[in-house]
Amino acid sequence: MSAVVATSEEDPALAVIRFTAELSWADAGPEVAETQVSELCMEAEEFMFRSRWLDLVSLILTSADLITSRVSEKDLECIFTVTCNLVTRANTPDEALEMAKLISSKVVQQPTDRPALRLKILFNLYNLLENPYSRFFVYKKALDLVASGKVAESIIPSFKNIDSFLQEWNIGKIDQRELFRSISNILKDNKSMAKDSFAFLTRYLATFSGAGEDAYTMNEAKEEAVQAIIEFVKSPDIFQCDLFDMPAVAQLEKDGKYALVYQLLKIFVTQRLDAYFDFHAANSTLLKSYGLVHEDCITKMRLMSLLDLSSHESGEIPYSLIRDTLRITDDEVEYWVVKAITSKQLDCKMDQLNQVVIVSRHTERVFGLSQWENLRLKLGAWRRNIANGISTIQANKISEGLQGMQGLAIR
Repeated sequence: MSAVVATSEEDPALAVIRFTAELSWADAGPEVAETQVSELCMEAEEFMFRSRWLDLVSLILTSADLITSRVSEKDLECIFTVTCNLVTRANTPDEALEMAKLISSKVVQQPTDRPALRLKILFNLYNLLENPYSRFFVYKKALDLVASGKVAESIIPSFKNIDSFLQEWNIGKIDQRELFRSISNILKDNKSMAKDSFAFLTRYLATFSGAGEDAYTMNEAKEEAVQAIIEFVKSPDIFQCDLFDMPAVAQLEKDGKYALVYQLLKIFVTQRLDAYFDFHAANSTLLKSYGLVHEDCITKMRLMSLLDLSSHESGEIPYSLIRDTLRITDDEVEYWVVKAITSKQLDCKMDQLNQVVIVSRHTERVFGLSQWENLRLKLGAWRRNIANGISTIQANKISEGLQGMQGLAIR
């Protein structure tokens, strides 16, 4: 098979046009093929002469589309490398964006055909673009490809840089919303990254402010809000939840279809085990319909209840209160305390002699405005204590210095 070879006498883009045209018309016979190839090359030269780069990209992609399944991976990469480089010749950022849209849309058309190569092409295109929004558009197309082509491992490492990307792209709320949802869905398929998936789903829901958004827009978030609640309840290692006050989630409270799901969230975030047992007794079928296992819910609710005790009992929790709240035996109290410690939800000591648990730190079930206010007050007190300590040390140093000077004067 022939290969794309750019010589010093021919522009690489023209070489690609010639290569793809010759291959696509090869079965038509020499005379027909020669005429068609010649016409395509003349058209490409005209576009190049007039700097009509968007038209040139469209011409290359149309021609390449006919032979994509017939060329080697190396040739396909070469074709798209040359095509992607044309964005650097764009006359305006808007033209570069339109070129990027054409190229990336063509690349993702067949996501299951050599997906790793297609993702590599999109990354190459991304790096050639200078306009921030153009880069975002290509990155979003890469996410679409990953979702269908099952090559998530190649893009997941970039997720840790999303915040810096957001600063660079400077995209609006709608684009952020789609970005967070796409990332969450990609991570959802990877069981080891369930917490990260939940975090991005939470960020997606946080983009719905409620104020100024119509009912249709808010309605779009309902399914994801329910999904987030269920994922939170299911997760054995997520104990802090900021969903409760989000407008996208709060709208479920009075929703005819999802009000009970919201009630379940309220129990896990603000109430204790007794409330869960009452809910289960009346809604066991609902829980099963969402894939929730009663025994797993009890386990998580016991830990959540223990966290609630830690935040309301002034640092000391009697064993008997833990026993009654968690509905366990006396012998099981220390097991559940240790379980909370190993899951990093509590820092505490068990005073077996006095039968109390002394808590030094606990995870807040919800970290909202009141928790931020408490943190602000604690930091303020800490700063004042530090300042007083520094003042005391400085005063002591001055006093010692004066005493030393008086001693010299006496001599």
